[in-house]
Amino acid sequence: MLEIRNLSAGYGAAEILHDICISVPSGAITVIAGPNGCGKSTLLRTVAGIIPARGGSVLLDGRDLLGLPPRIQAQQAAYLSQSRQVPEITAERLVLHGRFPYLSYPRRYRRGDMDIARRAMESMGIGNLAQRYMDTLSGGQRQKVYIAMALAQDTPVILMDEPNTFLDIAQQLRMMEEARALADAGKTVILVLHDIALALRHADHLVVMEDGRILAQGHPEQVFAGGSLEKAFGIRVERTRTTDGWHYYYRERK
Repeated sequence: MLEIRNLSAGYGAAEILHDICISVPSGAITVIAGPNGCGKSTLLRTVAGIIPARGGSVLLDGRDLLGLPPRIQAQQAAYLSQSRQVPEITAERLVLHGRFPYLSYPRRYRRGDMDIARRAMESMGIGNLAQRYMDTLSGGQRQKVYIAMALAQDTPVILMDEPNTFLDIAQQLRMMEEARALADAGKTVILVLHDIALALRHADHLVVMEDGRILAQGHPEQVFAGGSLEKAFGIRVERTRTTDGWHYYYRERK
């Protein structure tokens, strides 16, 4: 269980997060949703230890992650940011960067690290791209390489900020299937998603943010019924039942 307790953070004099409290279940997909600028990315970066917290704690099984050395933090939580530079290295070498927190001096990759990186690439369907340089790949291919790097970090907590960026519809669905497989394996998976319909359909736990605060959280059915999505986004969220469950859609609120 990951417990975010009374967390606050920001940049410079501006406080972006205000007293955030979330109980994140293990073995489940938690999706954080909310309009642009509400603090979703700041929350993930603070939990990952990239931005220093101004108050509060992040407890993983009772242990405060924010008080750990960066190397140990990186062994507990993998973080995939929304925007990244494209390094002049091969896809395989980038995925191997996920193993860096586990390397001892001298920092050389072991056979086990290579095997973990290869499996991560295969799980994303990019094993054939191992020797391709990152600047020769499409946006969708690069995104899958970065996701594979996060998987290779092999942490109990996985934080991904808009992992579906640059992915086509089929690839987005595959990404959610991968997230489900990770959750089923016991991982704590936290995703920031802009696609409300995708979040409602695939999340086990949905958190809605507004102006740096938690507007609602709980099972997607509860959040949907509570109307917080309409309040946060200014739209109407509706659904229709199909042979494979509820499908959600939205339209402009008039």
